[in-house]
Amino acid sequence: MFRGIYDSHAHYDDSAFDEDRDELIDKMLEPNGPIRYLVNVGANLDESKISVEMAEKNPRIYATVGVHPDCVEELSDEGIEQLRKLALNSDKVIAIGEIGLDYSSDDVPRQVQKDWFTRQIELAREVNLPIAVHSRDASEDTLNIIRESKAQEIGGVIHCYSYSAETAMIYDKMGFYFGIGGVSTFKNARKLVEAIEVIPMDKIILETDAPYLAPVPNRGKRNDSRNLRYVVEKLAELKGLSPEQVIDITRANAMRLFNRVDYNFE
Repeated sequence: MFRGIYDSHAHYDDSAFDEDRDELIDKMLEPNGPIRYLVNVGANLDESKISVEMAEKNPRIYATVGVHPDCVEELSDEGIEQLRKLALNSDKVIAIGEIGLDYSSDDVPRQVQKDWFTRQIELAREVNLPIAVHSRDASEDTLNIIRESKAQEIGGVIHCYSYSAETAMIYDKMGFYFGIGGVSTFKNARKLVEAIEVIPMDKIILETDAPYLAPVPNRGKRNDSRNLRYVVEKLAELKGLSPEQVIDITRANAMRLFNRVDYNFE
């Protein structure tokens, strides 16, 4: 039942997978395994390079390159040039991300985050790739920057969507997709469930954010792509669809968004 899933956002370069990374990925991506495609997401310059290396080694893995708001103080013009070269030199790079704003702590000044978010959106435009947006406790500023930079012309996904149904409708009208993962199964996810109910099914893509945010019943444990079965079941319940329909629709959505590459494993 749970085959053909497209996990659009994971971090398998994380040290949480050091002991069994290759074995786990091979098992998930084998012909009869649950996962058909997997995107490893860059969160800083080093991880962006590693993500590309992982993607180059496996035809079912793709990469994004970008710097997370928690890490943007490492960025410079030289860093932007490194990201540009990674994006242009490998056809396995399908988006610029994860980029955005995170106001959950004051570790990185907000203006610094805003400046580099805007600059990485400009980079996405330059290399003609969509964006993968991280936004936490920064709804208004994220939306304002996206509007000011006309990022809807580029397109992309709001990763781990966590805001209101009203804001979701704004992003939907702008053409953005929504990354939905394990949080949708949490008991305290009422606001997200309300948003999912108004988001069109053709704008939802599945994601784990592995090794983080494992769904119920594995909440608090190391997350991996196999746990997407629980997210599929939750979406099927909310949208009145079968699990197979959810898998097929969300995979088609991700392939439509990340359309730089040819998908050869249908």
